[in-house]
Amino acid sequence: MSVTDNQHIKPAAAPLPPSAVIAVVGTGAMGAGIAQVAAAAGHVVKLLDNRPGAAAKAIEGIRAQFGKLADKGKMSADAAQAAGARLVAVEQLTDLADAALVVEAIVENLEAKQKLYRDLEDIVGADCIFGTNTSSISVTSIGAALQRPERLAGLHFFNPAPLMKLVEIVSGLATDRAIADTLFATAAAWGKTPVHARSTPGFIVNRVARPYYAEALRVLHEGGGDCATLDAIMRDAGGFRMGPFELMDMIGHDVNFAVTRSVWNAFYNDPRFTPSLIQQELVDAGFLGRKNGRGFYDYREGAARPEPQVAVAQQAPDAVSYTHL
Repeated sequence: MSVTDNQHIKPAAAPLPPSAVIAVVGTGAMGAGIAQVAAAAGHVVKLLDNRPGAAAKAIEGIRAQFGKLADKGKMSADAAQAAGARLVAVEQLTDLADAALVVEAIVENLEAKQKLYRDLEDIVGADCIFGTNTSSISVTSIGAALQRPERLAGLHFFNPAPLMKLVEIVSGLATDRAIADTLFATAAAWGKTPVHARSTPGFIVNRVARPYYAEALRVLHEGGGDCATLDAIMRDAGGFRMGPFELMDMIGHDVNFAVTRSVWNAFYNDPRFTPSLIQQELVDAGFLGRKNGRGFYDYREGAARPEPQVAVAQQAPDAVSYTHL
């Protein structure tokens, strides 16, 4: 089965119906993107964030995105308005009591995720599913703090969630297969391409992607090339849609660096996954990438984009000879 096409996916369980309430805790870029996907699929979506006004601001942004989609003819004006109306900002966990699925997209910290779901266990119904959007933290470890860890699975979207098709459905040791199958079917019903994964360090994508970032950062550290040149090489010669540095800028260095550290720790400090001091400096400086205007590149208004260093094109020689020694 191709992971780029969900037309042939045959879920083993039924998806959550559009009447099911979806809750999203954490309304940054990922949380807002997930909320947009769920609302577009017909669900009432409750958004909660511990930052005052953050949920309302996220809803404003999502509604603006629906408006743009309507302007481009990708959804009708009525559908855009209806989807926007299904977004609800709430202020406390108890407001999520009727949720059928609670997706967390909060800080990438084990203790914070455990506490959130522990608190929710006393609020939501027995059939409520917990879907963590963690990028690399062990689903098994998150579930270990719960009374009913079988209801927890990874529901890992990729940024930007409304555009990226792939969703990893990650099962921890205690995850009930029926829960994973329901999330798989729900993601497929939302127009995504879900894949099952085990709770191993980095799951599938972040395990595979670490060397892409790590090798580029190592070459940069050793002075083998600048960001613009290395990005151009990977795009033009490697066939990647984005180079490693522009991709890290888009993801956000706080998130990307945290995932790298998590995978490195999970593999008992395997040197292949050693975090970069250069990226650590960016995080320490608060230069997190596109989200706040500076990262490897400067995204502030008026900033010039550096050009890659390329050799001047030369005419091909008429003949080539060599001497065997």
